[in-house]
Amino acid sequence: MFLHSPKVQSLMAALLVRTGQVISKDRLMAEIWGDEAPRRADASLYVYVCQLRKFLRAASPQERRLTTCPGGYILHTDPAEIDAEDFQQFTERGRSQFRAGQYEQAAESLGFALRLWRGPAFGDGQQGPMVHAYGTWLAECRLECTELLAECSIRLGRHREVIGYLSSLIVEHPLREVFYRLLMIALYGSDRQAEALEVYRTARARLSAEIGLDPCRSLQDLHKAILTGDTSVSELLAA
Repeated sequence: MFLHSPKVQSLMAALLVRTGQVISKDRLMAEIWGDEAPRRADASLYVYVCQLRKFLRAASPQERRLTTCPGGYILHTDPAEIDAEDFQQFTERGRSQFRAGQYEQAAESLGFALRLWRGPAFGDGQQGPMVHAYGTWLAECRLECTELLAECSIRLGRHREVIGYLSSLIVEHPLREVFYRLLMIALYGSDRQAEALEVYRTARARLSAEIGLDPCRSLQDLHKAILTGDTSVSELLAA
């Protein structure tokens, strides 16, 4: 079953972002229409709510998922039904394990969190400000999760395994300096010092061309440390 109406999809997304909380009619109308709500937006919102209720009832006949409250609506869900909830739980578990130095366990938790992703949050459809902000926050959490997983792999000595992965991340996020840093360390740990230095030159050229800045201090310090060739991978990670 699918929701084919873009407006009903926007309604569903907004309710999911604040599942278990009352969302006012005004907030929902802003999510659906922005600043261009039609004259009879209240009536149209009621129609969309009815269509969404019908959809939810067909999926779960025994449950009342969408209820009307004074001033708005509330969507009831089980946290186990929402991938974003599982993603946040496994990411937080991975963070805690990483801080405790449990890199094998952290890699497992973070890897499971990333496998829950199937594309951009809420797809590529129209998004209101609340849904857009939530999707942006989730995407940033995903990048943090990705960084931690790559660093776990390096700390576990899996340098060669992450080189291709980090290279592809740099293509996707060319201004995210942490990926250059991790790739340089992974190459250095794989006895590819010259390639690690070339990554720095690439980062410096790209940052200069795109935003007119030099690499951050930590990336510059890493470059100097690799130039000497007498620093361990663990020391580079700690720098």
